[in-house]
Amino acid sequence: MGLLSLAIWLPIVIGAVLLAFGEDRHARMVRWLALLGSLASFLVTIPLYTGFKLQTAALQFVEKNEWIPRFNINYHVGVDGISLWFVLLTAFITVIVVIAGWEVITKRVNQYMGAFLILSGLMIGVFSAQDAMLFYVFFEATLIPMYLIIGIWGGPRKIYAAFKFFLYTLLGSLLMLIALVYLFNTSGGSFDLQTWYKLPLDIDAQSLLFFAFFAAFAVKVPMWPVHTWLPDVHVEAPTGGSAVLAAIMLKLGAYGFLRFSLPILPDASQKWAWLMIALSLIAVIYVGLVAIVQKDMKKLVAYSSVAHMGFVTLGFFIFSDIGVAGGIVQMIAHGFVSAAMFLCIGVLYDRVHSREIADYGGVINTMPKFAAFALLFTMANCGLPATAGFVGEWMVIIAAVKANFWIGLGAAVALILGAAYSLWMYKRVYLGPVTNDNVRALNDINSREFLIMAVLAIAVIWMGVYPKPMTDVMDASVVQLLQHVATSKLH
Repeated sequence: MGLLSLAIWLPIVIGAVLLAFGEDRHARMVRWLALLGSLASFLVTIPLYTGFKLQTAALQFVEKNEWIPRFNINYHVGVDGISLWFVLLTAFITVIVVIAGWEVITKRVNQYMGAFLILSGLMIGVFSAQDAMLFYVFFEATLIPMYLIIGIWGGPRKIYAAFKFFLYTLLGSLLMLIALVYLFNTSGGSFDLQTWYKLPLDIDAQSLLFFAFFAAFAVKVPMWPVHTWLPDVHVEAPTGGSAVLAAIMLKLGAYGFLRFSLPILPDASQKWAWLMIALSLIAVIYVGLVAIVQKDMKKLVAYSSVAHMGFVTLGFFIFSDIGVAGGIVQMIAHGFVSAAMFLCIGVLYDRVHSREIADYGGVINTMPKFAAFALLFTMANCGLPATAGFVGEWMVIIAAVKANFWIGLGAAVALILGAAYSLWMYKRVYLGPVTNDNVRALNDINSREFLIMAVLAIAVIWMGVYPKPMTDVMDASVVQLLQHVATSKLH
């Protein structure tokens, strides 16, 4: 078994073993096993980075075995410069989430930890699948553990939120399935992505396929106007669920655009780029304004996620190397920052059991260490230079200004909005005098919480100060992707 298969199946197998543990009397053992499993899975992904050859856009660590020979469906996995960092990010965030749920989750600990490990393996599967049917199976399978995480450990309206999440994402994916079957028939019976990249298609077929893929991926990102499920789900999901959803699951949709829409349908991508740019700008500006008026901290960060992911899709559809690379860097940065923001809200919620901004005030007086971390992550959420949040957004704005000054200006306005809602939330929750007894009784973060915050803080600053390892890995693959987009497929 190769390294990639190990990265996919190790957490799934350990997660399944955890599910087999009954009752909560084994909770302590389950937690340690989950931690060891997630750490082992993260360690397996590190040689993928250290052994990665930078100068080539070819797939690396490729494994290919027959799966369903009758339909020419293969178990075909591999990573390139675009997907490598997402495999590492997924494994890394899973370790963080296991530690974050250590003391908080007391009921059905085995199922909680098991669901996250299985989800981790499935998401790594999505990022490394090179066979369209394998991609689809992993893409859909991620819904199941997430549905359970929201539906079992969520808030008071968890069933409604889980149902809404499932329906939205499933409806979009059904159109994608039809598109995959059409491409399978047109290509003479192949689900291999590399074959599809060379497949000639007329503009009408490309446009229809583009919108079929758009339905699946835009809901996942989520792009405006199909973003309405996200705030509901975030508010009800447990802290770990929100962190994984924001850090990794939203990236599956944006990644789909890079793997399917752009290289398979280059003419349609260019024809409809104006629409994608318009929707992205609405997301970064309008949704930013919506975030400002939120009273619930989780809703505010959820809307800010939609705005940040708007930068990603904006970067992709400007079709310049700095724009696409900026979009990918922004996805990774958002993975660190949004996970950190949700985990910070989780720390407060575990103590006060409220997410309402009005129930806080002056937290800095009782939790100074925690407030310092929260300030760093809030600044990163605004896109402060030398934090992870700045690099990708800055690259996308440069690309946008080069393409069209007004698009660049629109994107830059969003940064001001981002600073407004992030800092205003920080001011009301953390600064000023202590406003009530709940805040007066708060204890500062313990060593477990300090460890999580410190690790994420290092990641956020390291990526902001030295993003070169990330951009070096993706350069060759981004150039190749843009060659695909520039090559017309019309007969």
